[in-house]
Formats: sequence, structure tokens, C-alpha cells
Amino acid sequence: MTSLPVRIADTLKQFGAHVAYGEEREIEGTTFVPVALVAYGFGGGGPEEQGGGGGGGSVVPVGAYVGDSLGVRFQPNPVALAAVAIPLVWVSGKALARIVKALKK
Repeated sequence: MTSLPVRIADTLKQFGAHVAYGEEREIEGTTFVPVALVAYGFGGGGPEEQGGGGGGGSVVPVGAYVGDSLGVRFQPNPVALAAVAIPLVWVSGKALARIVKALKK
């Protein structure tokens, strides 16, 4: 009998691609395929009789592939783009400030 984490991991491998690329939809002659960033993790520890564990996951919709008379193109989700860009710009600014401070010494 395989352990529970191994069985869950095998199930999520198949499930992940289905979540990352959603079901194709057609609206007024335009085809949409939603795209998402999928992350999940599990952990556990302790002696066998007193062990514990947990897990979690997240799905962030990043956009959709759109197919119409103009061809196929990727349309990003502006909310997801802002959620990624804001922390990235903040960290880059902090790093740049530290580099400038170090170079002044």
C-alpha cells in the first residue's frame, strides 16, 4: 500500500494541468482557454504514532488564450499582473537602494 502523500501527489499531477488550462469556451465566435498559475505543497513530520501533516494550494488566474479571426493571442489578467508586478517593483527598488548605498561608501 502506497503512502497517502504519494497517492495525493500522483492525483495532483494529473489534476494540475486541468486546473492550469481550463475548459475551452466559445462566446460569439471567439474561443477562450483560461490559464492559471497552480501551486500546492504538503508536509508532515514527527514520530509515526504522533505525526502530523498538512497541505495547501493556490490558483492564480493569469489570463487566457483567445482565438478569433485575428489568430491566437494571450490576453493577461490585469489584476494578476498587478499582484505580481507591485511586489517585484518594491523588491527591485529596495535592492537598488542597497546597491547605491553600498557604492557610496
